[in-house]
Amino acid sequence: MAMQKCQSDFARAVRSPDWAVPHGVTSHNSDAPRERFAVYRNNVMVGLVSALEARFPATRKIVGKDFFKGAAKLFAAMQPPRSPLMMFYGDEFPSFLADFEPAREVPYLPGVARLEAARTRAYHAVDAKPLTPAALSGSLADALAGMRFILHPSVEIVASDYPVVTIWAMNSGENDLAPVTDWRGEDALVSRPRFDVEVRRLPPGGKTFLQNLAAKSPLGEAAAAALAGNPSFDLAANLAALFAGLAIEMTNQPNEAPLP
Repeated sequence: MAMQKCQSDFARAVRSPDWAVPHGVTSHNSDAPRERFAVYRNNVMVGLVSALEARFPATRKIVGKDFFKGAAKLFAAMQPPRSPLMMFYGDEFPSFLADFEPAREVPYLPGVARLEAARTRAYHAVDAKPLTPAALSGSLADALAGMRFILHPSVEIVASDYPVVTIWAMNSGENDLAPVTDWRGEDALVSRPRFDVEVRRLPPGGKTFLQNLAAKSPLGEAAAAALAGNPSFDLAANLAALFAGLAIEMTNQPNEAPLP
């Protein structure tokens, strides 16, 4: 228990500049280790903020480096890393921004951050062989409607009431900066079928369609659910989006799309 308290006090002091130097911390060449501990504390905070800056570059560009750094410091003080894999640090940062009062004037910011967090997870997802249209060529319509598919391990859906795909693209270098003229919500399909992470805007009804496929619903049932939720759902357009992003993988389970 004494060791646990010591570790807890040390971790808290590292994140909190107003916290006293933990009991038992000494310096080999000074009777007052406060200054040396302050340097260590600063280095830890700089490292955490740098990790967030690397993971959320578009978010940082939208609000500016000073605003982002201030928010990142507050987040780091509240949410220390729970893993030594720093590329995943900040999974909770989008939720923090959603509740961060100074960011309320930028309501689409959490959505952009969610998209960037999903891109990191997609980049480090396990590899899997994606399904191509050729694998299904010759399948009868009835057979195709009854097939079940599984999403590629890298796939995530980021839903938003704001045009986050457009905003992210303009702040990540994918597209040129320009005024946003259409403020309708956009749902993003994030995937890494091969080497590079891809972000695509889902067609109408695409989110429901994908969610049902992920739940192992047959293709026909997934399409029907998407159409019921959105009369503009177009099965051909959504299948094209899935194949373009190579977002589904092969499986050899009974009543599911067979391996080639």
